[in-house]
Amino acid sequence: MASLTCELIWVKQFLQELNFCDIQSMKMYCDNQAALHIASNPVFHERTKHIEIDCHFVREKLLSKEICTEFVGSNDQLADMLTKSLRGPRIEFICSKLGTYNLYAPA
Repeated sequence: MASLTCELIWVKQFLQELNFCDIQSMKMYCDNQAALHIASNPVFHERTKHIEIDCHFVREKLLSKEICTEFVGSNDQLADMLTKSLRGPRIEFICSKLGTYNLYAPA
């Protein structure tokens, strides 16, 4: 989440430098409820010691409303097409959601 937050901030600043648009808040979709809870919960536990700096960074951006997080179920995660080996109806479903089509399909 921390690396994605950095990327989102970079894209936002880049678009603002180009005077392309004024972006108020960016949505970050995540399929990990534990990560969403850790990012929004100010209480740290022993299990989160190694990610404390990242949590502070993401929480700071959440509190300043630069980003907002939203849960998306694993079945609806469109990024799976880029990170997993999918077959059959699953890849067809994701491709239809993304608006892609087969260039080589007969007309």
